Order: sequence, then C-alpha cells, then structure tokens
Amino acid sequence: EVQLQASGGGLVQAGRSLRLSCAASGLPFDDYTIAWFRQAPGKEREGVASIRSSDGSTKFGDSVKDRVTISRDNAKNTVSLQMNSLKPEDTAVYYCAAGKTITITPTGYNYWGQGTQVTVSS
Repeated sequence: EVQLQASGGGLVQAGRSLRLSCAASGLPFDDYTIAWFRQAPGKEREGVASIRSSDGSTKFGDSVKDRVTISRDNAKNTVSLQMNSLKPEDTAVYYCAAGKTITITPTGYNYWGQGTQVTVSS
C-alpha cells in the first residue's frame, strides 16, 4: 500500500518560516516525482513545488517561487518543503503527492497524502 505522510504544519506568524516533510512508503521512491500542493477553502488545488528524482530538477508555483525550496532524500524516502517569509495567503492544507510527471498540476499525480494544515496569522 502506498502511503504519503505529510507533517510539519501548524500555526505561524506572517514573516516566519515553516518546514514541511513528506515521508513515502510502498512505492519505488526513486522512480517518482514528488510534489507539494495546497488548497485553501473555496479555492482550487494549487501546485507549490515539485522535485524529480532522476536529476533533482524542480518546479515552483508562481506565488511561492521566491520563498520556498524543495529537497529530497532518496535514502530516507522523504521530501522537504522549506517555506520562508510566510504570508496569510499561504494558509491552506498542504498535500504531498507522487507521480511520474514533471509538472505541478494535480493531474498526473497518482498518489496523495492526507495533508497538513498551515495557518499563517497576520
């Protein structure tokens, strides 16, 4: 059974940083691109960042690209998302997903974690 466990969310003040982690099991981790998405109430799911295993290439959503970094540890089957200079509009449930695409659109990602809530207060 494929499992993606997102963690690290919480309540943080605007301007601070947060690091999310995604732990994967039950799939050949090295074969998959891992991405982070977020969804705020009433809004569509939005791509935040992705990282491909084969060459470590990354993609970022326009709204976060100057404030986040993504990294992966294939030995530990984990991906981390470092978010800096957080804004209230970053408030959302953050999901990690695995797929064999290189995009940061939800289609093409086969497996999804349960999400972790990030709330940024002003």
